[in-house]
Amino acid sequence: MSVDRHVETFLEMLAAERGAAANTLAAYAADLADFAAFAGTPSGADAATLAAYMAGLTAAGLSARTAARRLSALRQFHRFLLAEGIRADDPTATLEAPKPGRRLPKYLTEAEVAALLATAAARPDPLAAAALELLYASGMRVSELLGLRRVALGGEMLRIRGKGGKTRLVPLSARARAAAAALIEAGPKACPFLFPGRDPRRAMTRQGFALVLKQVAVAAGLDPARVSPHVLRHSFASHLLAGGADLRSLQVLLGHADIATTEIYTHIPDDRLRELVETRHPLATPIPPGPRR
Repeated sequence: MSVDRHVETFLEMLAAERGAAANTLAAYAADLADFAAFAGTPSGADAATLAAYMAGLTAAGLSARTAARRLSALRQFHRFLLAEGIRADDPTATLEAPKPGRRLPKYLTEAEVAALLATAAARPDPLAAAALELLYASGMRVSELLGLRRVALGGEMLRIRGKGGKTRLVPLSARARAAAAALIEAGPKACPFLFPGRDPRRAMTRQGFALVLKQVAVAAGLDPARVSPHVLRHSFASHLLAGGADLRSLQVLLGHADIATTEIYTHIPDDRLRELVETRHPLATPIPPGPRR
């Protein structure tokens, strides 16, 4: 099957004009390739073909979230074709996106995170301790963590380069700063990255870090399937929110473009919500003790 040259042009536009990351470009390319395997040339498909493709995804048992993501890629591709005058219509305009169910984020308890951090700190190599302390202290994505350069650790605030090249400042705890400083002291001075890979000139890969994290999880007595960089990001957000943080601050710390994304963390237990109302509301009054028996 030949590659549709319009797909290549679309991906080039995403990279050049929107600053799309390599992982994002790979996801778009994969989604459009899947549609091309069904329809032939993606840029020449009509509305009926697109509708049949979407129906086939549902029939094949794909989740609503995956189907919605593929439709999003097809929409953006055909809107690009329309804007460039390559097509006179947008065949995705009448398609409705599958509605994924609300999925609560998976996170660890504070005790489980403490066990992970203690286990990492006990390892002779300071890399695991620095990585976990930074992840839990900042809520970074793993791509942001592994992309950190040594010069980024210069004070109490950490400058994180996030999606689309956007940067944000996140305060770091004293523990995280100390763990990072220990890694810098022990690491190869020639490597510009805080977390060097096997090749000291390059950053550690996701696969390499996943192996380290799995080893720490097992040593801490946790199921490694429950522990991932994203779970630590969710744990950071969940624990902050449970401690009284507001959604707007959490949005800034996580680097979410839309606060609706941050709202997935509003799954605090009812007893914690009740405690916050009773102790933080300006009109709250202490609940009198019950009669003694």
